[in-house]
Amino acid sequence: MTKKFATTAALAAILSLAATGAADAQTKHGTQHALETLAGIYASAAPESWYGSWGTRHFAFDKGRWELNFTHALDPNMEKKTFRFRTLGPYRIAGPVAEVPGGFHGVFGEAQKFVTLLTDDPAVVAAMGLAACGLKPNVETDISETGCGPWRPVAQCGEDHDLVALDGDRLWFGVRPRDNDMCTADKRPTALLEPPVVKR
Repeated sequence: MTKKFATTAALAAILSLAATGAADAQTKHGTQHALETLAGIYASAAPESWYGSWGTRHFAFDKGRWELNFTHALDPNMEKKTFRFRTLGPYRIAGPVAEVPGGFHGVFGEAQKFVTLLTDDPAVVAAMGLAACGLKPNVETDISETGCGPWRPVAQCGEDHDLVALDGDRLWFGVRPRDNDMCTADKRPTALLEPPVVKR
C-alpha cells in the first residue's frame, strides 16, 4: 500500500465517521424536538402489570405540558379498581441518555396532584395506604398540598425525573421503582418500561 493510498483511505474513514456522527446527532436532535413538542393522547393498549397488581396509563400532551391519568386495579380485567391518580404540569426533555439507546432524560412537572378512590372496601383502602387521606369513593380529591399515601405534596415532590423514548406512535417511559419515588434526578430509572403507550 502506498503512503498516498493509505492517507486517502484514512481520510475517507475519518470522513465516514464524521458523517455517521453528524447523522446520529441530527437523529437525536430530531427525536428530542419531537419529544418536546408532543401533542395528543398516548395510552396503554391493554392493562399492564404493576408489582402484583394492574393499571392503565393515559397521557395527554399539549404545547410543552402533560397530564397523566393512572387507573389502578387488583385484577387484569380492571374490574376491581382501587384508585385513579391524576397529575399535570409543564415538562422538558433534558437530553439523551448515553446508557440507553434512544432514551432521553425527561423532567415532568407535577404542579397538581389528584386522587379518586374507586373502591368502598375499607380493607383495600387501608392496604393501599389511603385510609388517612379523607377520600370519598368516586370523588376526585386535590392532594397537591397534603400528599396522600405514596404521593408526596407538590412542595416536597414537584417533579418526576423519568426516562423517555419515542418511536413513531409509540412512547416509552422508565421502569418505576416500587416506592414510586422519582422526585430527584438520582432516582431516575435506568431502563425503559415495556410495553410503551401508543398514540390514539
